[in-house]
Amino acid sequence: MDAKGVGYDRERLVALLKRDSLRTGTFTLASGRTSHYYVDGRKVTLSAAGAAVIGAGVLERLAGYPEVVAVGGLTMGADPIVGATLALAGASGRDDLRGFLVRKEAKAHGTGNRVEGPLEPGATVAILDDVSTTGGSSIQAVEAVEAIGCRVAVVIVVLDRLEGAAAAFEARGLRFESLLTIRDLGVEPIGSGG
Repeated sequence: MDAKGVGYDRERLVALLKRDSLRTGTFTLASGRTSHYYVDGRKVTLSAAGAAVIGAGVLERLAGYPEVVAVGGLTMGADPIVGATLALAGASGRDDLRGFLVRKEAKAHGTGNRVEGPLEPGATVAILDDVSTTGGSSIQAVEAVEAIGCRVAVVIVVLDRLEGAAAAFEARGLRFESLLTIRDLGVEPIGSGG
């Protein structure tokens, strides 16, 4: 823990994901690919223990991006991570941090917003997500916030499956960080030959 009482416990996150989120079998991913394993990030992001360690991990990564004034991402994967990060932000000296959520489609009623929350054009933001394979969900969020005039400083995910997300973000000139990779859970990524 740091002096303000918030600390990222990497080994605790590994243990939680292995115990609660990692499943083996045959699964179809959001990217359309088939996998021999699946990581259901919400099993950990929606638990008190998981929220605490993930929020602390995101804040630790955000320390390298002092220009970031808001965190958010595509609903549903990002929602609990945004909440956990904001809940811990004040204790880490970031009580000015705001959150936002990106709908998959603009709502058909009210203001018709696709991006919800106290986010202003010109803001510098971080995009958050639970599990990233090819980066598609986070790229949707990037495009939505850029469309309203915001700048993305970094994409931060809980777990990188090591299947192309980093290259997709690099191709767009975006910084990418993950709290863990699939190898941290003792699993080789698809196509690694291992």
